[in-house]
Amino acid sequence: MMELHELAITDRYDAVVVGGGSAGFAAAVQAARAGAKTALIEKNSILGGTTVVAAVNYPGLFHVKGRQVIAGVGWEAIERTAAKGGAVIPDFTEDVGERHWEHQVRVNKFVYSSVLEEMCLEAGVALRYHEMPAAIMMSEAEEEEHRLIVNGKSGLSAIGFKKLVDATGDANLAMLMGYPLERDEHLQPGTLIYKLEGYELDQVDTDKLKEAYGAALEAGKLRTTDHLPGDIPFYRELVSRGSASLHVTGIDGSTSVSKSGAEIQAREALMRIYMYLRTIPGCEGLYVDYFANECGIRETQRIVGEAYIDADRYISGHLWPDAVCYSYYPIDIHQHNSNDTDIRPLAEGVVPTIPYGALIPRGSDHLIAAGRCISGDHTAHSAYRVQATCMATGQAAGAAAALAALGQLSVRDVHVEQIRQTLQAHDAIVPA
Repeated sequence: MMELHELAITDRYDAVVVGGGSAGFAAAVQAARAGAKTALIEKNSILGGTTVVAAVNYPGLFHVKGRQVIAGVGWEAIERTAAKGGAVIPDFTEDVGERHWEHQVRVNKFVYSSVLEEMCLEAGVALRYHEMPAAIMMSEAEEEEHRLIVNGKSGLSAIGFKKLVDATGDANLAMLMGYPLERDEHLQPGTLIYKLEGYELDQVDTDKLKEAYGAALEAGKLRTTDHLPGDIPFYRELVSRGSASLHVTGIDGSTSVSKSGAEIQAREALMRIYMYLRTIPGCEGLYVDYFANECGIRETQRIVGEAYIDADRYISGHLWPDAVCYSYYPIDIHQHNSNDTDIRPLAEGVVPTIPYGALIPRGSDHLIAAGRCISGDHTAHSAYRVQATCMATGQAAGAAAALAALGQLSVRDVHVEQIRQTLQAHDAIVPA
């Protein structure tokens, strides 16, 4: 049997980004626009990650009371999507108080994903769908190339690279390379988004909906995590014709095996909801009109970085000396054992920043992380894990990867001012 080191290198790139979600597409576009020969590896057949395959199609937050704090590649994708009729951009000057979700941008999943693909191809990014990383072989000798072994439909193949960007969301590349990772004892639950049809709300027997709930719960036909809190269980879901509300608890999506378990549990939860609601007068014809391809995962593992974003510095709006982007989102911790959410809005005038060091696994020379797996604690992570921040950290990672690859530097030796200048040249907003 052929050994991994015997695989012939089929393609060579300056920067290889793994993961085509909010962070990965922005990293790939930025690296390519900065002059690096770039590939983007995505396990699915489509770009967009959680926004598309998990149907969390409302990226945010880009603005603070009318002031834009995240722009660049990610915001360009939003504007292009809107120009094609795939999004309506809110009035960001409107004061929505603590209803921050009203300033998220609802995007059409098809138009949005097509725009991401268009932007990658325009920049010259080589899109490699249906591939996943299998191994990483780092060379000790200067004359030898680093190899990323990927597994695709035709088996294993070797890709030569200078720098890698881990945009997997789960720090999978960092794990393959043996860098230390951090995870909390209790991870935030996942959610399967769905849409219901086949009933008229005014014909639903709400008394029966409430009365039948206790018996179904006691019989194990329902769980309290299947619905939002409320006096009448599932009424809020019926009003909204579906929900992003069910919590899939006790899961870990960082490996293929554990993610498989999460997907199975998520669909079991939706089946419980479906079977229960069809027993309620007025819902006899109810059906599941849509459910997301994947269970949305909020939290798995994070790198241990050169810098660490703790809750105190996030909440206080600490300006890091090596800040490369802003992050604006409240603390948003979905409880691991219930359907409650701990939301803590940021204080007036606070706009947190993200340091470049939080993108670098401790001691790394060739790998940069982006998106929700960057270095920080559980509380801060609950806020910086959202799409707009992932786009911003992705663009920063792409800029740094290009500079390091083209300059033959360690990712730790790239001067942060060069990263900032590259980002600003491509319309990103950099903390002053």
